Amino acid sequence: MIIRFLIVANVLVYLWEMATGATSSNLALYTHGALVPAAVLQDHEWWRVITSGFLHANLLHIGVNMVSLWMIGNFVETTLGSPKTLLLYAISLVLSGVAVVYFSDPMVPTLGASGAIFGLFGSIFAVGLKHGRPGWEFIKANIPILALNLAFTFFMPGISKAGHVGGLIAGFLATLVLYFPPKPVYAAVTDTRTGEGLESVYESPNQT
Repeated sequence: MIIRFLIVANVLVYLWEMATGATSSNLALYTHGALVPAAVLQDHEWWRVITSGFLHANLLHIGVNMVSLWMIGNFVETTLGSPKTLLLYAISLVLSGVAVVYFSDPMVPTLGASGAIFGLFGSIFAVGLKHGRPGWEFIKANIPILALNLAFTFFMPGISKAGHVGGLIAGFLATLVLYFPPKPVYAAVTDTRTGEGLESVYESPNQT
């Protein structure tokens, strides 16, 4: 539910950008709320950390981000539940923006939901870690995807390295605090023929 809401919010903001001509002008994107570190540090415009996370430069930009948000976000929301997913997204968005402010070129504008999406991606690894040994297989399965995304981050021009890495770390750490795996519930069972005590285990489902 919350992932659908976030996708709709991003799309509506992009339609607003198109209607006001923001996608064709860096100055217009700045006016609409793009994150420029110098504006934050010198003029204290910290609201840009939030607004920039809902702005996108073009159709390809928002298209890739929304597909990624749908694919990763649905897993996270199913695992953590809607309220914690929204909180996780907000934390990742803000801290990825803060990383941009302090570790990026102060004059280069940054925008897009990818910092928050990387936070959701970091959450996947924290979930696997929280599940102990069974979770390691899950982590191993996702390492190649993480490596590919980091390769794009560091070797493709025009991508915010600080935003992606900041969001990834923020999402991972936040999930370690927010997520608690369901504990197995043990039920004592007695064999009616022999009276021998048996033990069965049932793992309670995730609470959403």
